[in-house]
Order: sequence, then C-alpha cells, then structure tokens
Amino acid sequence: MGYDWLGPAMFGGALVLLSIGYPVAFSLGGVAILFAIVGVSLGIFDPIFMTAMPQRIFGIMANYTLLAVPYFIFMGSMLEKSGIAEQLLETMGILFGRLRGGLALAVVIVGALLAASTGVVAATVVAMGLISLPIMLRYGYNKELATGVIVASGTLGQIIPPSVVLVVLADQLGISVGDLFIGSIIPGLMMAGAFAIHVIIVAWLKPDAAPALPLEVRNISGKALGKRVIQSMVPPLLLILLVLGSIFFGIATPTEAGAVGCLGAIVLAGVNGQLNLPSLRQSSDATMRITSMVIFILLGSTAFSLVFRGLNGDRVMEAMLLNLPGGYIGFLVVSMLTIFLLGFFIDFFEIA
Repeated sequence: MGYDWLGPAMFGGALVLLSIGYPVAFSLGGVAILFAIVGVSLGIFDPIFMTAMPQRIFGIMANYTLLAVPYFIFMGSMLEKSGIAEQLLETMGILFGRLRGGLALAVVIVGALLAASTGVVAATVVAMGLISLPIMLRYGYNKELATGVIVASGTLGQIIPPSVVLVVLADQLGISVGDLFIGSIIPGLMMAGAFAIHVIIVAWLKPDAAPALPLEVRNISGKALGKRVIQSMVPPLLLILLVLGSIFFGIATPTEAGAVGCLGAIVLAGVNGQLNLPSLRQSSDATMRITSMVIFILLGSTAFSLVFRGLNGDRVMEAMLLNLPGGYIGFLVVSMLTIFLLGFFIDFFEIA
C-alpha cells in the first residue's frame, strides 16, 4: 500500500480545518503546502507538479467566464437596495393574504423571482427576512414555519439562474454557462413548487400556524390591486427576460448579459428613487469582497488539486468511491450526503 493513505489524509485534514471554521482558501492552500513538503521529504511527490501553479493562477485571472461573477454579484447587491423586494413582498402579501398560508406562499414566489433577478443568496435571504418575518410573526404565523420558508426560499438563488455558483461550477466542470443555466431552471422551479405545496399542506393541517390576513389589512382590491401587481411584477420580470433571454437565445454571453443586468439594476434603483452614491459604493464594496473570496478559493483549490493529484489521491479516492456498495447509486448517495454535511458549516461557494 505504501503511502496511498496520504491522499485521503490530505482530504480529511482539509475537512477538519473547514469544520472548525478556518477560511476555506487558506485551509486548502495550507494543507496543499504541508502535504507537498511531506511528500517531497518522503520522495513520493514530484515538485514539478507545483511548476504548473503560476500558469493556473494566470488562467484563473484571464478566465472570461469568471468575469460574469462580479457582474451578477453587483446586480444582486444593487437590486437589494432598489426596493424591489419590499414592493414584491408587500404586493404578493396582499394578493395571497386572503388565503391561509398566503404570506408564506408570497415569500416562496418572491424568493423565486428574486433568485432569478439577483443570483445572490445572501441578498435574497436578508431582504425577505428583514421585511417578511416581522409581519408573519405579527399576524400569528408559527415561528418554525416562518423562518423555514424564508431561509428555504432564499436558497433558491443557488439553483435558479443567473446563479453565481452556477457560473463557478460551469468553469470548474468545463461546460457552457448557458447550458447549465437552462438545465437548472426546471429543478429550481420544482423546488419552489415543493416549498409552496408544503406551505399549503401545513396551512390545511394546522390553520393556526398560518392564518389568513385580517380583512382590514387587505385594503386594496379590484383594479387597484391589479395595477399594483403589474407595477411590482413587470420590472423584475423584464430584467429576468433581459438577462436570461439574451443568454438562452444566444444573443449575448453570460458575461455580457451580466453587464446588461448591472445596467438594468442601476436603472431600476433610479426609477425607485434609491440610486445614490452611498448605495453604489456599498454595492461595489460587496462585489469586490465576494469576488475576491471566490478567486482566493479557486487559487486554494487549484493548489490542493495539484498536490492531491501528485500524491495519487485522485486514484485512491476514485477506487474507494467506485468500490462502495451499490455501485454508482452508492457513489451518488455518499456524494450527496457529503455535500449535505458540508453545507452545515461552509458556504455554497466553498462546496462548489
């Protein structure tokens, strides 16, 4: 067997550092350096592997696909400050408020719309949490149901395009961003539909957990309500059509569509009277911080993969996974379980 255990040990060491909250980029990079030194000292790791690192770094910096990441992040951050989330939640709340569980259904619908508009999970969860949670609790919603619906609907931004994590995954897997966007639409809508069905069932079985809004709160109806729904729905739908439509129909690349989305988000913020220098500065700052985090993670993962491959860790792990009971089904179950457990203590960027 020799030193075949070094590869799995390297993987396990990275998981330990991640589980105690050490930054992902430094965990991966640090473990890579440590095991490279150990491998060289034992004579089982060829330092020639590390000569590919500068080329990999420049490859990440020059990657045209990854250029879409800061665009989508800025678009989401700008939309967060544009007031669209507030308008959508208030309007959908009035529209569905007459139904038991109506507010929770409104959160699911708005979560799906914001996911397709922003592509940034944090922006969606924060916006809906700050706005809808106090209202839901005020009108007697069960705390577990209210918080669960908000968090679950907010995470739709991970799978419904234009998701930033899908851009990173497309780059790592070497496939088209547009194809990945198209392939994720139906699963994303299925998830949103499952959340809505869960809300309906809970409201039916436990009416007190998700009561309808009082009549005095639903003070708009008829043409006035229809006009308000149109005014709230049209701007984000136009932005979705502009960004995703241009990608799906081959009019623009994801990077170009992201740039157009940034312009659209700025225009929407201006229309809602929320466009000012502080909001632009805050959005730019958030974009720089998140983009830097993504790039550092990619650099750390590149170093990790080079050393891991140099220690034959990829072959050992492949043999272990393929020899699992159940064949490919067992491999899929273990992979999904690993991703599920990793999600407890690291973000989706790091998992990707």
